[in-house]
Amino acid sequence: MKKVILLLSIIMFFFKTSATANYEKKIYDFSIESITGEIIDFKDYKNKVILVVNTASYCGFTNQYEELQKLWELYKEKGLIVLGVPSNSFNQEKNNNEDIKEFCEINFNINFPLTTITEVKGKNAHEIFKWAKENHGKSSVPKWNFHKILINKDGKIEDTFGSMTKPMSKKIIKTIENIL
Repeated sequence: MKKVILLLSIIMFFFKTSATANYEKKIYDFSIESITGEIIDFKDYKNKVILVVNTASYCGFTNQYEELQKLWELYKEKGLIVLGVPSNSFNQEKNNNEDIKEFCEINFNINFPLTTITEVKGKNAHEIFKWAKENHGKSSVPKWNFHKILINKDGKIEDTFGSMTKPMSKKIIKTIENIL
């Protein structure tokens, strides 16, 4: 019996989820620079649902910008913030913020908030991505561009979605609608 309890304890440790996260900080404790140089203070997004997506201009998933814009247009009045985080962590982003902004506006008519070019993984990752990993585990660490982190109205991570999951997928839409 002791072996069974020990085994179950070990299994539970390896499969712990965000429900056990202590969240010493919430997303509202952070800020990030916008693509135009202003500070995006997450305190301004209190009681909103936030979809944080690391983006890149030269990625096979770049066409997801179109669905991110559509998602933003459909749900922004209900309290959804779509935040694009251009990143060169996977070597597929333009060299400067001005080129990224122009690319997004011209090709996808993007008007949701974008940040400056930001590291999203490793020791140089922005603090929100380190926070996500600390509180939600490895599933929150982008494996590639267009990884999605969905943050609920309490400022905690609700769920994460890989690059293959399109922004307008039933899975993402259902989760967003459930927490709005």
